Amino acid sequence: MITHYIKIVRVIIAFDLDGTLIDSARDLGDSVSELVQSYGAAPLELPEAVAMVGDGVAVLVRRALERAGLDPATAGALDRFMQIYDRRLLDHTALYPGVRDSLALCVHRGPLAVLTNKPLGPSIGILEALGLRGFFSRIIGGDSEHGRKPDPAGLRALMSLGPGDPIVMVGDTPIDSMTAEAAGCPFVLTRYGFGAAKFGSQPLPTPYVIDHARELAAVLDRVSVAI
Repeated sequence: MITHYIKIVRVIIAFDLDGTLIDSARDLGDSVSELVQSYGAAPLELPEAVAMVGDGVAVLVRRALERAGLDPATAGALDRFMQIYDRRLLDHTALYPGVRDSLALCVHRGPLAVLTNKPLGPSIGILEALGLRGFFSRIIGGDSEHGRKPDPAGLRALMSLGPGDPIVMVGDTPIDSMTAEAAGCPFVLTRYGFGAAKFGSQPLPTPYVIDHARELAAVLDRVSVAI
């Protein structure tokens, strides 16, 4: 009997946060609605609020205010949103099924990191509360000196975790895909994430697609062969 073995290549794995590791849609949507209601507007429907997520908090706030018929440049709105979201941070936010087990397998392949457009403070707070912080060698938030995705600067900074090792971006949105493309690295799409709907009917930008977190290890085997 002939047995075929897949060589496990050491690789740096950079994960998006919202829509990839955690389902934070309701807490973000509820926070956005509370924000616009505090200025006298009607609450936003959850799907329309969630569709605004992904480009950073400042962009989210501007979009929400504009959608609600308010001045998108309203003074103090960003700080007000952060106060609201900090209070709601973990009301409903939870890990996607299989994430913890998947990360436990991934750590044997190389260093893990988080690259998110969410500010660093709440990102770390969520990861610690959900028991994931220890998996990651580094976390880069959208308020870092590297800017926000799709700027590839954050992804390139993570390459220092394993000089000479390839890096893979795992995420759920076109922003994540564009970041990986700009950095010249493979992209794994978490199609189960709430941001995946933004791809619409267009062809998916990657052959590496998972519909459940438990599928990540097998897809990384395919990536390893292709690298």
